[in-house]
Amino acid sequence: MRNSYGVAELRRLPRFGLRRGRGLLLLAVAAVVAAAVAVLLNPRVAPANGVDKGATIPSKWGPLSAQDRLLLVKVRQAGLWEMPASQMAVQRGASPRVREIGKIINQEHMQLDADTRATAQQLGVSLPAIPNGTQRSYLRELAGLDGKSFDTDYVFRMRSAHGQVLPFAAKARVQSQNSLVRAYAERGMRFVLHHMQLLESTGLVTKSALH
Repeated sequence: MRNSYGVAELRRLPRFGLRRGRGLLLLAVAAVVAAAVAVLLNPRVAPANGVDKGATIPSKWGPLSAQDRLLLVKVRQAGLWEMPASQMAVQRGASPRVREIGKIINQEHMQLDADTRATAQQLGVSLPAIPNGTQRSYLRELAGLDGKSFDTDYVFRMRSAHGQVLPFAAKARVQSQNSLVRAYAERGMRFVLHHMQLLESTGLVTKSALH
């Protein structure tokens, strides 16, 4: 026999399920709103690796382009292997000059790396944390060398790498519309040029390293 309920009986029915459903809906809405606010207040920029398709975003220092972000990423990436490579030069270099410049380059790269991370944090740019595969292969290569072979390979790899980074810094200094990036690029260029001069002072730089 089918039960029938009057108004009084309906009022006495449990409302747990209804209250729970409304509660879950309110929690879901709150989570979406919180996520949206977090993105607006703390924007994070992906590494300049093409994922953002070259988007330019606003900042209080001026427009921040993909090229600007690429400079920060490249300088940070370079330092991740050039610092340990220069530490090896201090320990393994056969020439007193190579050991000397290894110490100087390592110390200055530490300063540049701190500057890079601080600038990237201000601009909300994500940076790499470990050397890439090619850079790890350079470090393994250097670790397997001694004497003059180490000196020659270290100078070649380092001079070649610095020659590749310098154009990015120069382009940012000339073209960037972001005042913070222009100032950073100028500081970075001074380090890179100084390191190139040091490496060339060894007399070990060959034509193949110049590009």
